[in-house]
Amino acid sequence: MKRLFLIINIILFFGVTMLSGQNNSLSPKATVSLLVCSPYEGEVFTLYGHAALRVNDPEKGLDLVFNYGIFDFDTPNFIYRFAKGQTDYQLGINRYNDYVIEYQMRGSEVTELMLNLSGSEKEKLWNALRENYKRENRIYRYNFFFDNCATRPIAMIERQVDGQIKYPDATKSVSFRELINECTQNHPWLTFGCDLALGSPTDRIATPHEQMFLPMILKSEVSKAMILRRDGTEEPLVSKVLVLTEADDETTGHNLFTPLFVSILLLGITVFVTALEIKKKTCYRFFNTVLFSCAGIAGCVLFFLSFISEHPCVFPNWNLLWLHPLHLLGAVIFSVKKGSKAAYYYHFINFVPLSAFILFGSLLPQYLNAAFFPFAGCLWVRSGSYILNVWIKK
Repeated sequence: MKRLFLIINIILFFGVTMLSGQNNSLSPKATVSLLVCSPYEGEVFTLYGHAALRVNDPEKGLDLVFNYGIFDFDTPNFIYRFAKGQTDYQLGINRYNDYVIEYQMRGSEVTELMLNLSGSEKEKLWNALRENYKRENRIYRYNFFFDNCATRPIAMIERQVDGQIKYPDATKSVSFRELINECTQNHPWLTFGCDLALGSPTDRIATPHEQMFLPMILKSEVSKAMILRRDGTEEPLVSKVLVLTEADDETTGHNLFTPLFVSILLLGITVFVTALEIKKKTCYRFFNTVLFSCAGIAGCVLFFLSFISEHPCVFPNWNLLWLHPLHLLGAVIFSVKKGSKAAYYYHFINFVPLSAFILFGSLLPQYLNAAFFPFAGCLWVRSGSYILNVWIKK
């Protein structure tokens, strides 16, 4: 992380140095292009791809990449701020060769979309980027869906074009969740975590323009877009598409321990422990304490994301029906031998929403990962068996 922070500072230092010597207008030979990098399976934050703007002026010896994806893991309280939705990204500047080599070594495909802009449009975009790079302007509040490394470049282009950019009609209607789950399909635990943390707003159908928060969709849409000029004429937004580096073919091995497999396994263990408990006419309070403690901790995270975090698309989250902070209270009650009466009331109250979730979860206005139901079933079995055991004793 410290090495990453050093690299970021070097990038910013050279960015300031390079811009300070480039106060003149662009030459007629200058080009502006959109660089799109394909996803890389090696890191969580590279699974979605990346996008940046390139300004190349051979007459001025200028070849820079404006990169809106710079962030620093060493920022104080980074994890907390990220969870709360207060992650700050910033605009950085790379030398073009350095930028491309980095993604080439990573194994990403880098595609350059040469923008079909007039000289005045290039100049306006160049000046806007320089203004945006000023110290007081370069930092922005990152938002995964609506303000990220892909949405910022296209917004800059749209503002500087003399006319209106017309994108092709959408070929399919997809939700935000479907879009990101397609990116994480080879990482089932990451998909599970996203499905758990993101609430029902994530299942809203994204507009064609909103879908461009993903760089690969941005590339597809921009490459087919047209500029509708004020005089009514149309011309392509992209004049040429160049593949600068090829993607490495990377295969992901099959992982047996997927969330669904683990959840079914845990449900099987829960049923076995419960049956053994009934046979021996005893109560394994320790098992309940551990199970409900884990559920309560996960519930605290969901509660934080839903009611305290500034992230969009996290509230309402119907997973709070089965995974909530009150499970921690239950875990405390179960660990006390004299708390049997309180435990009965807790299990009884808990059994109702769990039953509703398992029976009618498919009717909720939110996509639910298949692994949620066996996990919820573990809690349901323990609460149901406790209630049944008390009734039998009566």
